[in-house]
Amino acid sequence: MRIGIVCYPTFGGSGVVATELGKELALEGHQVHFITYDLPVRFDHFISNLHYHEVRVSDYPLFDYQPYELVLASRMVDVVKHENLDLLHVHYAIPHASAAYMAREILRSQGINIPFVTTLHGTDITLVGKDASFEPVITFAINQSDAVTAVSESLKRDTYEHFDVTRNIDVIPNFIDIARYEGCSTEGVMKAFSPNGERILFHASNFRPVKRVEDVVKVFSLVRNEIPSKLLLAGDGPDRPKIEALCRELGTCKDVHFLGKLKHIEEVYSVADAFLLPSETESFGLAALEAMASHVPVISSNTGGIPEINIHGETGFLSNVGDVEDMAQNTLKLLRNDALMESMKKGAFKKAKTFSKENIIPLYEDLYRKVIEESARAIRS
Repeated sequence: MRIGIVCYPTFGGSGVVATELGKELALEGHQVHFITYDLPVRFDHFISNLHYHEVRVSDYPLFDYQPYELVLASRMVDVVKHENLDLLHVHYAIPHASAAYMAREILRSQGINIPFVTTLHGTDITLVGKDASFEPVITFAINQSDAVTAVSESLKRDTYEHFDVTRNIDVIPNFIDIARYEGCSTEGVMKAFSPNGERILFHASNFRPVKRVEDVVKVFSLVRNEIPSKLLLAGDGPDRPKIEALCRELGTCKDVHFLGKLKHIEEVYSVADAFLLPSETESFGLAALEAMASHVPVISSNTGGIPEINIHGETGFLSNVGDVEDMAQNTLKLLRNDALMESMKKGAFKKAKTFSKENIIPLYEDLYRKVIEESARAIRS
């Protein structure tokens, strides 16, 4: 198949999953074309059938805000026509689904049939999508998609609850390459951050308010009062100044390390004793899954799709959103009990394997074939 993938090319979960999906599809022999405004962060230049098409928005003085959606739709039309694509797969509803609809209709007027699949990842529905100014467009674009997927049952329910969606939504969860998280070298990281055998707590996110990174720091402070520990934070974002201020207030700065945006984050996961994810909402929780693939138990909130991944008492512990005391107690329970730690490490890895690329990629391939066949059948009739 010849597949066009539209996504945000950033470190966010939707962009990472879309890029990894494209790479795996290319390795399976499909021709894959990324269409976006920058090179995706995990794009691999050394796969011959993996291609990148830049969406470049010119700086017209007429516009206060540049019309990215229109330029994206035009670029999609161009790539579909000249690369003879069979299907478009757009990740994140805003503005990719509406741009895909526009591109499909333009191409249809020229006698070219191109179906598109929309994958909903989370905040496009749970946060941004609830904005009344976006709702009509999102609802329309979802209903006009040739197929719609969501990354969790929780997100599927949220979509039906908040939008007047009339079409079926298939749940295809996020996936990981298990092999990527095995056999990582830990000596350098341990020497740098745990020279005296301190326990390592880890969190990775884009530091937005929804991630509640301040709760991570509060949990760590409570744990550190009982057990010598270090906190590693991967990522960056708007809440970093607040996090740094809280570290100073709690007196934990010397034991909190900001690692920035990491391309090889698996090396840090591999040394962690526990992964903290106290989010306000998570439609899936890819970071938790990555931790589990590294045999790391997860201490998390019980919101959204997280309980579909982190099974309380088996792969880690769940707490109510904002219950810092309970999260800290669960972390201490884990760190103080070697048998429990070993059991949860095994449970975390076992659960992570159910989300392996070998299990999930074929679901997308089957969906693509079904959509292409149904679209062709509709044209013939």
